[in-house]
Amino acid sequence: MHIVANEILETIQMVDMQNLDVRTVTMGISLLDCIDRDHKVTCENIYNKIIKYGRNLVEIADKVAAKYGVPIVNKRVSVTPIAVIGGATDAEDYTCFAEALDKAAKEIGIDFIGGFSALVEKGFTSADKKLIASIPKALSTTDRVCSSVNVGSTKAGINLDAVGMMGKTVKELAELSKDTDGLAAAKFVVFTNAVSDNPFMAGAFHGVGEAEIILNLGISGPGVVRAALAKVDKKAPIDEITETIKKVSFKITRMGELVGKEVAKELGIDFGIVDLSLAPTPAVGDSVGNILEEFGLESVGAYGTTLSLAILNDAVKKGGAMAATRVGGLTGAFIPVSEDQGMIAATSKGYLTLEKLEAMTCVCSVGLDMIAIPGETPDYVISGIIGDEMAIGMVNSKTTAVRVIPVPGKTVGDRVVFGGLLGEADIMPVNSLNCSTLINRGGKVAPPIQAMKN
Repeated sequence: MHIVANEILETIQMVDMQNLDVRTVTMGISLLDCIDRDHKVTCENIYNKIIKYGRNLVEIADKVAAKYGVPIVNKRVSVTPIAVIGGATDAEDYTCFAEALDKAAKEIGIDFIGGFSALVEKGFTSADKKLIASIPKALSTTDRVCSSVNVGSTKAGINLDAVGMMGKTVKELAELSKDTDGLAAAKFVVFTNAVSDNPFMAGAFHGVGEAEIILNLGISGPGVVRAALAKVDKKAPIDEITETIKKVSFKITRMGELVGKEVAKELGIDFGIVDLSLAPTPAVGDSVGNILEEFGLESVGAYGTTLSLAILNDAVKKGGAMAATRVGGLTGAFIPVSEDQGMIAATSKGYLTLEKLEAMTCVCSVGLDMIAIPGETPDYVISGIIGDEMAIGMVNSKTTAVRVIPVPGKTVGDRVVFGGLLGEADIMPVNSLNCSTLINRGGKVAPPIQAMKN
């Protein structure tokens, strides 16, 4: 791919004023050759392999970032789902694997490591059950380990037994980390249609169909898109908005792929995919919510918000896909409430509700993300929230996810501060009508008719 100098210079001008960055470079590492019947040996093998391939990730990413003047905010690692690895060992409690991952992550200096995961859309193995049972302790006693469970897919339907477990897991995670306002729950996400090359946390894992070692990249740039839209006449037709987003997405993606390929080359590994997702931060001006307001909304949350988000998501994909060699991951526009300054402001004023956010997830990536809810919310209500979101993903053949934090001891009107990229959020009201009979039915939800595509 030929990238001329003036393209690079034009893009770099976006860094200082518009918060342009590469949000993450994520090294995917297969752990299949680490398996030994003795779980202690397996843990040692896992640690050694991550150190072997990841020891220079941070150094090289920082060097490439300095070369091009484009920040690489996060350096991460994703690994083979630990339920796959643990099932071949004699371990009963999988916390030992989380400890090995955490130790390796700290040694190589990365921000997070993902893959303490299980894929249970069609049912459970004994290893899946052990991993799920280990999640609360594993995430509350480690610092950098992230976990995910895929409970449904368009092809398989939804595992309602797993959905019931997830509500209980989220509650236990929050309770075990109540001294940090339930922060452990922020490292856990529930999926339908999870993808195997996702570079973003908390849901990243290295799928068994992936190469041995790979580097995937997640771009960002909400501030750049907003700045471009701010120059569009308020009376211009929507077509002009779409074209503007496509053009700026093309430039951002070209920059991202250039940086990612150079990092991979320096590491001596293959480059995988570019995830085109617009990932916001709590910084002023770096907000997907503010982009939507440039469409002509008084505030994100107004009627027309879902329409605007659908247009944004489609235009980002069209512009970015033309610029990248290979697009993957989640790819779209993220709406993590606590991590987006525009979303934070809208929720504090009551403009955004859980129901409105659920509607928005029908047209964007990925789902209900980083939402703080009252600590007293029952586990079956959380399972109901998860079930609704999983249904959206299943029926619409898209990835959906839920990452909610029932903050212990706090209720509607309180604010929780997580810090860093996780930001802060007002506790959102939750409809606590009883759905326990539905959740407790268990069983498997059949896949929709569109699953029969073969």
